Amino acid sequence: MLKSLFQRFSQASAVALGLGLAFAAQAQSTDVTYLLPAPPNLPAFAPWIIAQQKGYYAARNLNMKFIAAKGGVDVAKQIGAGNAMLGGALGDTPIVVRANGIPVRAVAVLGAGGVTMIATNADANINSIADLKGKTMTVMSYSDTTYYALLASLRKAGLSKNDVNIQAAGPAGVWQLFSADKAEAMAGVPDWVVNAEEAGLKIKLIPQSQIFESMAQSIIASDDAIKHHPDIVRGTVQATLQGMRDIIADPRAAAVTFAKAVPAYAGKEDSLEKIFKLYVEHVYANQTVLGRIDPARLEAVRQFYVSEGIVTQEPKLDDLYTNQFIDTQTAAQ
Repeated sequence: MLKSLFQRFSQASAVALGLGLAFAAQAQSTDVTYLLPAPPNLPAFAPWIIAQQKGYYAARNLNMKFIAAKGGVDVAKQIGAGNAMLGGALGDTPIVVRANGIPVRAVAVLGAGGVTMIATNADANINSIADLKGKTMTVMSYSDTTYYALLASLRKAGLSKNDVNIQAAGPAGVWQLFSADKAEAMAGVPDWVVNAEEAGLKIKLIPQSQIFESMAQSIIASDDAIKHHPDIVRGTVQATLQGMRDIIADPRAAAVTFAKAVPAYAGKEDSLEKIFKLYVEHVYANQTVLGRIDPARLEAVRQFYVSEGIVTQEPKLDDLYTNQFIDTQTAAQ
Protein backbone atom coordinates (compact mmCIF):
# COMPACT_ATOMS: atom_id res chain seq x y z
CA MET A 1 0.00 0.00 0.00
CA LEU A 2 2.74 2.43 1.01
CA LYS A 3 4.78 1.44 -2.05
CA SER A 4 1.75 2.00 -4.29
CA LEU A 5 1.18 5.48 -2.85
CA PHE A 6 4.85 6.30 -3.35
CA GLN A 7 4.70 5.14 -6.99
CA ARG A 8 1.59 7.25 -7.62
CA PHE A 9 3.25 10.27 -5.99
CA SER A 10 6.37 9.77 -8.13
CA GLN A 11 4.28 9.52 -11.29
CA ALA A 12 2.32 12.67 -10.41
CA SER A 13 5.55 14.50 -9.68
CA ALA A 14 7.00 13.41 -13.00
CA VAL A 15 3.88 14.62 -14.82
CA ALA A 16 4.00 17.96 -12.99
CA LEU A 17 7.69 18.33 -13.76
CA GLY A 18 7.06 17.49 -17.42
CA LEU A 19 4.28 20.06 -17.64
CA GLY A 20 6.51 22.65 -15.97
CA LEU A 21 9.33 22.01 -18.41
CA ALA A 22 6.92 22.15 -21.35
CA PHE A 23 5.56 25.51 -20.14
CA ALA A 24 9.10 26.86 -19.66
CA ALA A 25 10.05 25.73 -23.15
CA GLN A 26 6.94 27.39 -24.57
CA ALA A 27 7.74 30.68 -22.82
CA GLN A 28 11.41 30.64 -23.80
CA SER A 29 12.35 33.27 -26.36
CA THR A 30 13.47 32.28 -29.83
CA ASP A 31 16.60 33.97 -31.14
CA VAL A 32 15.94 35.53 -34.55
CA THR A 33 18.61 37.08 -36.79
CA TYR A 34 17.06 39.82 -38.91
CA LEU A 35 19.10 41.36 -41.71
CA LEU A 36 18.68 45.00 -42.69
CA PRO A 37 20.04 46.58 -45.90
CA ALA A 38 21.90 49.32 -43.98
CA PRO A 39 22.86 50.12 -40.35
CA PRO A 40 19.80 49.50 -38.15
CA ASN A 41 20.01 52.87 -36.38
CA LEU A 42 18.67 54.81 -39.41
CA PRO A 43 15.25 56.52 -39.18
CA ALA A 44 14.12 54.54 -42.24
CA PHE A 45 14.07 51.46 -39.99
CA ALA A 46 11.99 53.07 -37.25
CA PRO A 47 9.16 50.48 -37.32
CA TRP A 48 11.65 47.76 -36.38
CA ILE A 49 13.53 49.84 -33.81
CA ILE A 50 10.33 51.04 -32.14
CA ALA A 51 8.89 47.53 -32.09
CA GLN A 52 12.00 46.31 -30.32
CA GLN A 53 12.16 49.26 -27.92
CA LYS A 54 8.51 48.83 -26.89
CA GLY A 55 8.79 45.06 -26.42
CA TYR A 56 6.53 44.00 -29.29
CA TYR A 57 8.91 41.25 -30.39
CA ALA A 58 9.53 40.12 -26.81
CA ALA A 59 5.76 39.85 -26.27
CA ARG A 60 5.79 37.26 -29.04
CA ASN A 61 8.77 35.42 -27.49
CA LEU A 62 11.13 36.66 -30.18
CA ASN A 63 14.63 37.85 -29.32
CA MET A 64 15.52 39.93 -32.37
CA LYS A 65 19.09 40.61 -33.42
CA PHE A 66 19.42 43.17 -36.21
CA ILE A 67 22.48 42.93 -38.46
CA ALA A 68 23.37 45.24 -41.36
CA ALA A 69 23.97 43.70 -44.78
CA LYS A 70 25.16 45.44 -47.94
CA GLY A 71 21.86 46.48 -49.47
CA GLY A 72 18.55 44.73 -50.05
CA VAL A 73 19.84 42.33 -52.69
CA ASP A 74 22.57 41.16 -50.30
CA VAL A 75 19.91 40.67 -47.62
CA ALA A 76 17.96 38.45 -50.00
CA LYS A 77 21.04 36.47 -51.03
CA GLN A 78 21.99 35.75 -47.43
CA ILE A 79 18.45 34.71 -46.56
CA GLY A 80 18.39 32.46 -49.62
CA ALA A 81 21.69 30.92 -48.49
CA GLY A 82 20.20 30.11 -45.09
CA ASN A 83 22.21 32.66 -43.06
CA ALA A 84 18.96 34.20 -41.75
CA MET A 85 15.25 33.49 -42.05
CA LEU A 86 14.10 37.10 -42.37
CA GLY A 87 15.25 40.51 -43.46
CA GLY A 88 14.33 43.93 -44.79
CA ALA A 89 14.47 45.14 -48.38
CA LEU A 90 12.30 47.09 -50.78
CA GLY A 91 9.27 45.23 -52.07
CA ASP A 92 10.87 45.20 -55.53
CA THR A 93 13.78 43.04 -54.37
CA PRO A 94 12.19 39.57 -54.80
CA ILE A 95 11.60 40.43 -58.48
CA VAL A 96 15.34 40.84 -58.98
CA VAL A 97 16.61 37.90 -56.93
CA ARG A 98 13.89 35.35 -57.65
CA ALA A 99 14.82 35.57 -61.31
CA ASN A 100 18.26 34.31 -60.23
CA GLY A 101 16.83 31.35 -58.33
CA ILE A 102 17.06 32.82 -54.81
CA PRO A 103 14.06 31.40 -52.86
CA VAL A 104 12.74 34.45 -51.00
CA ARG A 105 9.48 36.35 -51.13
CA ALA A 106 7.90 39.40 -49.50
CA VAL A 107 5.65 38.67 -46.51
CA ALA A 108 4.66 42.28 -45.73
CA VAL A 109 5.13 45.72 -47.27
CA LEU A 110 5.23 48.80 -45.06
CA GLY A 111 2.94 51.18 -46.87
CA ALA A 112 0.92 51.61 -50.05
CA GLY A 113 3.26 54.28 -51.41
CA GLY A 114 6.69 53.97 -52.92
CA VAL A 115 9.64 54.98 -50.79
CA THR A 116 11.08 57.10 -53.63
CA MET A 117 10.48 60.85 -53.47
CA ILE A 118 11.55 63.47 -56.01
CA ALA A 119 12.49 66.74 -54.32
CA THR A 120 13.22 69.91 -56.27
CA ASN A 121 14.76 73.28 -55.47
CA ALA A 122 11.74 75.53 -54.97
CA ASP A 123 13.54 78.32 -56.86
CA ALA A 124 13.92 76.12 -59.98
CA ASN A 125 10.19 76.33 -60.75
CA ILE A 126 9.86 72.57 -61.37
CA ASN A 127 6.21 71.59 -61.02
CA SER A 128 6.11 68.21 -62.76
CA ILE A 129 8.26 65.34 -64.00
CA ALA A 130 8.15 66.87 -67.48
CA ASP A 131 9.80 70.02 -66.09
CA LEU A 132 12.92 67.98 -65.24
CA LYS A 133 13.93 67.98 -68.92
CA GLY A 134 17.40 69.51 -69.27
CA LYS A 135 17.89 69.69 -65.52
CA THR A 136 20.59 68.09 -63.33
CA MET A 137 19.47 65.77 -60.56
CA THR A 138 21.09 63.35 -58.12
CA VAL A 139 20.44 59.72 -57.21
CA MET A 140 22.27 57.43 -54.81
CA SER A 141 23.50 55.07 -57.54
CA TYR A 142 22.60 53.72 -60.95
CA SER A 143 21.71 50.33 -59.46
CA ASP A 144 19.49 51.52 -56.63
CA THR A 145 15.74 51.00 -56.70
CA THR A 146 15.12 54.74 -56.39
CA TYR A 147 16.98 55.19 -59.69
CA TYR A 148 14.78 52.60 -61.38
CA ALA A 149 11.70 54.38 -60.03
CA LEU A 150 13.05 57.64 -61.46
CA LEU A 151 13.55 56.07 -64.91
CA ALA A 152 10.01 54.72 -64.88
CA SER A 153 8.68 58.11 -63.77
CA LEU A 154 10.50 59.83 -66.64
CA ARG A 155 9.10 57.33 -69.12
CA LYS A 156 5.61 57.89 -67.71
CA ALA A 157 6.05 61.60 -68.55
CA GLY A 158 7.37 60.89 -72.05
CA LEU A 159 11.04 61.47 -71.19
CA SER A 160 14.10 59.21 -71.23
CA LYS A 161 17.18 59.17 -69.02
CA ASN A 162 19.00 61.09 -71.75
CA ASP A 163 16.63 64.04 -71.29
CA VAL A 164 17.94 64.63 -67.75
CA ASN A 165 21.48 64.90 -66.40
CA ILE A 166 21.34 62.20 -63.71
CA GLN A 167 24.32 62.08 -61.32
CA ALA A 168 25.03 59.12 -59.01
CA ALA A 169 26.38 60.69 -55.83
CA GLY A 170 26.23 58.09 -53.04
CA PRO A 171 24.04 58.05 -49.91
CA ALA A 172 25.47 61.32 -48.56
CA GLY A 173 26.28 63.14 -51.80
CA VAL A 174 22.77 62.57 -53.13
CA TRP A 175 21.38 65.23 -50.78
CA GLN A 176 24.57 67.21 -50.16
CA LEU A 177 25.04 68.14 -53.85
CA PHE A 178 21.35 68.95 -54.08
CA SER A 179 21.39 71.18 -51.00
CA ALA A 180 24.61 72.86 -52.24
CA ASP A 181 22.68 73.99 -55.35
CA LYS A 182 24.75 71.75 -57.68
CA ALA A 183 21.59 69.99 -58.84
CA GLU A 184 18.03 71.20 -59.26
CA ALA A 185 16.42 67.96 -58.09
CA MET A 186 17.01 64.72 -56.21
CA ALA A 187 15.43 61.27 -56.18
CA GLY A 188 15.69 59.66 -52.76
CA VAL A 189 14.08 58.57 -49.52
CA PRO A 190 12.34 60.84 -46.97
CA ASP A 191 15.41 60.88 -44.69
CA TRP A 192 17.45 62.67 -47.40
CA VAL A 193 14.68 65.16 -48.12
CA VAL A 194 14.77 66.31 -44.51
CA ASN A 195 18.59 66.38 -44.56
CA ALA A 196 18.58 68.73 -47.56
CA GLU A 197 15.87 70.89 -46.03
CA GLU A 198 17.75 71.23 -42.75
CA ALA A 199 20.86 72.18 -44.71
CA GLY A 200 18.95 75.33 -45.65
CA LEU A 201 17.40 74.47 -49.01
CA LYS A 202 13.82 75.43 -49.74
CA ILE A 203 12.25 72.29 -51.22
CA LYS A 204 9.22 71.46 -53.32
CA LEU A 205 8.12 67.86 -53.79
CA ILE A 206 6.80 66.54 -57.08
CA PRO A 207 3.37 64.96 -56.43
CA GLN A 208 3.58 61.26 -55.69
CA SER A 209 0.89 60.62 -58.30
CA GLN A 210 3.49 61.42 -60.99
CA ILE A 211 6.11 59.05 -59.59
CA PHE A 212 6.26 55.41 -60.69
CA GLU A 213 4.58 53.13 -58.20
CA SER A 214 7.52 51.09 -57.00
CA MET A 215 7.25 49.42 -53.60
CA ALA A 216 7.86 50.53 -50.04
CA GLN A 217 10.11 48.69 -47.59
CA SER A 218 9.15 45.09 -47.06
CA ILE A 219 9.82 42.13 -44.84
CA ILE A 220 11.19 39.23 -46.86
CA ALA A 221 11.51 35.62 -45.79
CA SER A 222 12.89 32.41 -47.22
CA ASP A 223 10.51 29.81 -48.60
CA ASP A 224 11.89 27.45 -45.95
CA ALA A 225 11.05 29.85 -43.09
CA ILE A 226 7.53 30.40 -44.45
CA LYS A 227 6.94 26.64 -44.62
CA HIS A 228 8.70 25.41 -41.49
CA HIS A 229 8.71 28.42 -39.11
CA PRO A 230 5.44 30.27 -39.81
CA ASP A 231 5.02 31.35 -36.16
CA ILE A 232 8.34 33.20 -36.22
CA VAL A 233 7.49 34.87 -39.51
CA ARG A 234 4.02 35.84 -38.32
CA GLY A 235 5.30 37.19 -35.00
CA THR A 236 7.96 39.27 -36.74
CA VAL A 237 5.47 40.67 -39.23
CA GLN A 238 2.83 41.56 -36.66
CA ALA A 239 5.29 43.12 -34.18
CA THR A 240 6.91 45.24 -36.92
CA LEU A 241 3.53 46.42 -38.18
CA GLN A 242 2.66 47.41 -34.61
CA GLY A 243 5.76 49.63 -34.62
CA MET A 244 4.64 51.12 -37.94
CA ARG A 245 1.15 51.69 -36.50
CA ASP A 246 2.68 53.68 -33.63
CA ILE A 247 4.43 56.00 -36.11
CA ILE A 248 1.20 56.57 -38.02
CA ALA A 249 -0.75 57.25 -34.83
CA ASP A 250 1.72 59.72 -33.29
CA PRO A 251 4.92 60.67 -35.17
CA ARG A 252 6.10 62.86 -32.28
CA ALA A 253 5.80 60.11 -29.68
CA ALA A 254 7.47 57.72 -32.13
CA ALA A 255 10.37 60.18 -32.50
CA VAL A 256 10.83 60.24 -28.72
CA THR A 257 10.79 56.43 -28.57
CA PHE A 258 13.30 56.17 -31.43
CA ALA A 259 15.65 58.68 -29.76
CA LYS A 260 15.56 56.59 -26.58
CA ALA A 261 16.45 53.48 -28.53
CA VAL A 262 19.18 55.22 -30.58
CA PRO A 263 20.96 57.70 -28.26
CA ALA A 264 22.75 59.35 -31.21
CA TYR A 265 19.37 60.94 -32.02
CA ALA A 266 18.80 62.35 -28.53
CA GLY A 267 17.90 66.00 -28.96
CA LYS A 268 17.02 65.47 -32.64
CA GLU A 269 13.39 64.55 -32.08
CA ASP A 270 12.18 67.47 -34.24
CA SER A 271 14.11 66.16 -37.26
CA LEU A 272 12.87 62.62 -36.62
CA GLU A 273 9.29 63.87 -36.42
CA LYS A 274 9.67 65.56 -39.84
CA ILE A 275 11.04 62.36 -41.35
CA PHE A 276 8.30 60.21 -39.82
CA LYS A 277 5.59 62.59 -41.06
CA LEU A 278 6.95 62.24 -44.61
CA TYR A 279 6.80 58.46 -44.31
CA VAL A 280 3.25 58.63 -42.94
CA GLU A 281 2.05 61.00 -45.67
CA HIS A 282 3.86 59.57 -48.69
CA VAL A 283 4.81 55.96 -47.93
CA TYR A 284 2.58 54.50 -45.20
CA ALA A 285 -0.56 56.37 -46.32
CA ASN A 286 -3.64 54.77 -47.86
CA GLN A 287 -2.77 51.18 -47.00
CA THR A 288 -6.22 49.81 -46.18
CA VAL A 289 -4.78 46.79 -44.39
CA LEU A 290 -1.38 47.36 -42.78
CA GLY A 291 1.31 45.25 -44.39
CA ARG A 292 -0.80 43.83 -47.20
CA ILE A 293 0.99 43.41 -50.54
CA ASP A 294 -1.06 44.57 -53.55
CA PRO A 295 -0.60 41.96 -56.33
CA ALA A 296 -1.62 44.44 -59.06
CA ARG A 297 1.02 46.93 -57.97
CA LEU A 298 3.68 44.24 -57.69
CA GLU A 299 2.74 43.01 -61.17
CA ALA A 300 3.19 46.52 -62.63
CA VAL A 301 6.65 46.75 -61.08
CA ARG A 302 7.51 43.25 -62.31
CA GLN A 303 6.51 44.16 -65.87
CA PHE A 304 8.69 47.29 -65.74
CA TYR A 305 11.75 45.36 -64.53
CA VAL A 306 11.29 42.86 -67.35
CA SER A 307 10.67 45.49 -70.06
CA GLU A 308 13.75 47.47 -69.01
CA GLY A 309 15.96 44.38 -68.96
CA ILE A 310 16.71 44.82 -65.25
CA VAL A 311 15.87 41.13 -64.89
CA THR A 312 16.60 38.71 -67.71
CA GLN A 313 14.11 36.06 -66.62
CA GLU A 314 10.52 36.76 -65.69
CA PRO A 315 9.68 35.36 -62.24
CA LYS A 316 6.13 34.16 -61.54
CA LEU A 317 4.06 36.71 -59.65
CA ASP A 318 2.87 34.12 -57.09
CA ASP A 319 6.50 33.31 -56.25
CA LEU A 320 7.23 36.92 -55.21
CA TYR A 321 4.95 37.37 -52.20
CA THR A 322 2.45 35.97 -49.72
CA ASN A 323 -0.17 37.76 -47.61
CA GLN A 324 -0.74 34.77 -45.32
CA PHE A 325 0.82 36.54 -42.32
CA ILE A 326 -1.22 39.72 -42.65
CA ASP A 327 -4.17 40.29 -40.32
CA THR A 328 -6.78 41.20 -42.94
CA GLN A 329 -9.29 42.11 -40.25
CA THR A 330 -7.16 45.03 -39.05
CA ALA A 331 -7.56 48.12 -41.21
CA ALA A 332 -5.02 50.94 -41.03
CA GLN A 333 -6.16 53.80 -38.86
